[in-house]
Amino acid sequence: MDVIPAIDLLNGKCVRLYQGDYDQAEVFNEDPVAMAQQWVNQGATRLHLVDLDGAKAGYPVNLEAISAIVRALEIPIQVGGGLRDRQSVADLLSTGVQRAIIGTVAVEKPELVAALCREFPGQIIVGIDARNGRVATKGWLETSEVVATELAERMAQLGVAAIIYTDIHRDGTLQGPNLEALRELASVVAIPVIASGGVSSVTDLLSLLALESQGVTGAIVGRALYTGDVSLKEAVRAVGQGRWQDVPTDLGSSAFA
Repeated sequence: MDVIPAIDLLNGKCVRLYQGDYDQAEVFNEDPVAMAQQWVNQGATRLHLVDLDGAKAGYPVNLEAISAIVRALEIPIQVGGGLRDRQSVADLLSTGVQRAIIGTVAVEKPELVAALCREFPGQIIVGIDARNGRVATKGWLETSEVVATELAERMAQLGVAAIIYTDIHRDGTLQGPNLEALRELASVVAIPVIASGGVSSVTDLLSLLALESQGVTGAIVGRALYTGDVSLKEAVRAVGQGRWQDVPTDLGSSAFA
């Protein structure tokens, strides 16, 4: 299971939001390239970038910062935020980003998802961000009536490379991942599922590692790395060791009622 540091970009700076609230943005570093290099130095083998301005505007805004990070690093980078048409995805991938993460269009334009998967095979990820099991769109500013698991099934059928599942109620809260929701979503698709939101400790990562055999292949970690609650070096080491040990298959549920 990959431990994937998150870098959220707002006005060209690295920030973290609380439950997706743009009014609760905390700046952690004004130099995204330096931040990215720091995570690589600590053992990151992949980075997760989110263009928060883009997610709100509906088109990529922080391409300059993203391009600078890609040029500076040699590890794969996945990016989401504001990718709602074919040209935006093509422009992003032309920077050298390995995978583009789309969200809103998965709900509103599934035919576009199918076309993108054909044009850019293996490079399209769908981000499913949910509140109480329903999919949120437009930078989490709106909540649809679409059920997360049903959307995951449809997207897998269209050929997306992976699904990132975020429980918005857990994002930035350090309350632990929603294990039950992840189990349920992973059970309905045969493609990799990447967990996002709520990781607060190495114990949380080991709980997710127990779901690796069920299809949860990665964990995106944000605020816990920036606050120091999780050391990336220690997390990478613990997950590597845990993979070769007997990890309990049920470390308890973190699901919201």
